Amino acid sequence: MSDAKVRVIIKRPDEKFGHVTNISTRLENLQKTVEGYIETVPLAHNVTLICNEEGKLRDLEPNFRLGKDFADVIVGTVIVIGVDGEDFCDVPITFKTWKKLLEEWGN
Repeated sequence: MSDAKVRVIIKRPDEKFGHVTNISTRLENLQKTVEGYIETVPLAHNVTLICNEEGKLRDLEPNFRLGKDFADVIVGTVIVIGVDGEDFCDVPITFKTWKKLLEEWGN
C-alpha cells in the first residue's frame, strides 16, 4: 500500500450515510481510521469495504446491515474504497449511489 491519497466514503456508526473525503492508503492510516487491524469486504469487483477485523470481538458499535438479504451487520467505522488489482484507488461509485445502497439494504 502506497502513500497515495484517494477519494473514499467514510461511514461512522453515528452517521446516516457517511461522507466523502481523501485519505492516504498507507496501512497505518487505514488502521487508524478503522481503529484496528483492517479487513476487506468486497462489495463489487472494483469496490470494497475496509473495516476493523476484530470489530465484533471488540463489541464496536453497529454501523449498518450489509445487503438486503444479509443478516450480517458491519460494526465500527468503515471505508468504502475502490480496488484496482492489488491497489486501492478512488471509490468508483458516487455518494448518491452509496446512499441508495444503504437505503435498499434497509439502513
